[in-house]
Amino acid sequence: MKATVKWVDGAMFLAESGSGHSVVMDGPEDHGGRNMGVRPMEMLLLGMGGCASFDVMSMLNKSRQDVSDCRCELEAERADAVPAVFTKIHLRFIVSGRNLKDAHVKRAVELSAEKYCSASIMMEAAGVDVSHSYEVIELV
Repeated sequence: MKATVKWVDGAMFLAESGSGHSVVMDGPEDHGGRNMGVRPMEMLLLGMGGCASFDVMSMLNKSRQDVSDCRCELEAERADAVPAVFTKIHLRFIVSGRNLKDAHVKRAVELSAEKYCSASIMMEAAGVDVSHSYEVIELV
């Protein structure tokens, strides 16, 4: 896997993935940025949510669950010192659909956390307190 990050100006950078997709990262004005993109640490959090959501949806699709929506809300805490590493991250999945089996959603979230999500498992290995929860919303 490869990526390139190119400085644009101030605290703005253009990041390009090996698959050819780009994203702008920028800092706040008090750090020389113009607030025109996500912060680099936000990118880590977004990547972790994307990785876990990909796992959960993959497993729910394989178990033939009729999912209409899956949202992963992440909340993180960072150290007050430099480096301001993540100390705690909570992933909350809200899964909506018809005739969803709670056990399938629970198992998908657990398997993502314990076995499949490279990003959250890597964060845990680095000492971050990572937790997960879920909610199932039955649509009528």
